[in-house]
Amino acid sequence: MLGKEEQVEFEKEPEESKKAKKKSNPLKDIMTGSMLAKEAVTGQLPYIVFLVFMALVYIGNRYRTERIVSESTKLQKEVENLRSESITTAAELMNISKQSEVARMVKQQGLGLEESVKPPQIIKKSVW
Repeated sequence: MLGKEEQVEFEKEPEESKKAKKKSNPLKDIMTGSMLAKEAVTGQLPYIVFLVFMALVYIGNRYRTERIVSESTKLQKEVENLRSESITTAAELMNISKQSEVARMVKQQGLGLEESVKPPQIIKKSVW
């Protein structure tokens, strides 16, 4: 046994299989889903879930902000319209409150009231 030399042969992998392992098409890996099974991706899974969650929060916040801005714009237009209506109503009230306008309206409606020609009198009460 000592005198015999044994030759150990190692099996060689065919060169074609090495090339196949080295040349992995990333697009094919994504389409087949084998990329998700790799250890590098599974280790980053919590981070990926966190990023997806943050993206959803960002999108939701964006929609909420747009709705608030739209509502604010609508309310500003309504305030503008109400302000102009208030100014118009105040001007009309001032116009119909004039003494001459009140006399004209009383005459038009036929209430039978007449304007006093005598000035008002001051009544003085004696303290004694």
